[in-house]
Amino acid sequence: MKVLVLGCGTSTGVPLIGCKCEVCTSSNPKNKRLRPSVMVSENNLDILIDTTPDLRTQALSLNIENVDAVLYTHTHADHIFGIDDLRMFNYLKNEDNRFIPIYASETAINFIKTKFGYIFKEKSQSSKPYLTPCVINKSMEIKSGLKITPIPVYHGKNLINGYRINDFAYITDTSKIPKSSFDLLKNLDILMIDALRHKPHPTHLSIEEAIAVSKKINPTKTYFTHMGHDLDYERVKEYGTDNLMPAYDGLRIEL
Repeated sequence: MKVLVLGCGTSTGVPLIGCKCEVCTSSNPKNKRLRPSVMVSENNLDILIDTTPDLRTQALSLNIENVDAVLYTHTHADHIFGIDDLRMFNYLKNEDNRFIPIYASETAINFIKTKFGYIFKEKSQSSKPYLTPCVINKSMEIKSGLKITPIPVYHGKNLINGYRINDFAYITDTSKIPKSSFDLLKNLDILMIDALRHKPHPTHLSIEEAIAVSKKINPTKTYFTHMGHDLDYERVKEYGTDNLMPAYDGLRIEL
């Protein structure tokens, strides 16, 4: 299985507009972070997690030309507002296989269908992506040998989804992981976890909290994501070890 990091920044991306801090003005390309998303590829299937407002830029810069399915973590703008860019992936498919299934919680699916109503109208004069909304609330195989498990986590007071795909788990935008969800994260190879900044935050894990979560889950390797401009790549790298490190845009991981 392969994992490609499309973006590992926070909702504003890094650099922030108008900010002159050390990280925002850094020449290190690993301090340039688009909004958070990954592509997981296995068994000739390419699964995108979230469609950020940067999706077009991410796809062009990383030569992504295929999306077979989308998993949505939740419905904040930095995770869904690139949904219209999925239509280009529809056009690249043959007509018999044009529709792309999108998976999310029932709450998220209902929000997406309301917010982007033009997509789901049978007759629409607008150019639109062809999507099939699917509720995911338990483990499922969308292809033989590819098991997807939604991982409920708290994003402040809101319950959203992380995802486990075989032995890879992606948990972004979380401030608390319920005990029942820890039970779903045993025997992981790779954990990618929210680590917004050093200071505590009401809806995200701090880097210190993310380290504590990683120690509790005990995967083979942990990568930090959803990082803000408080976190310099090289300094965060010093924080960790060979098995605990920051992600960066364009990172490719093989499991």
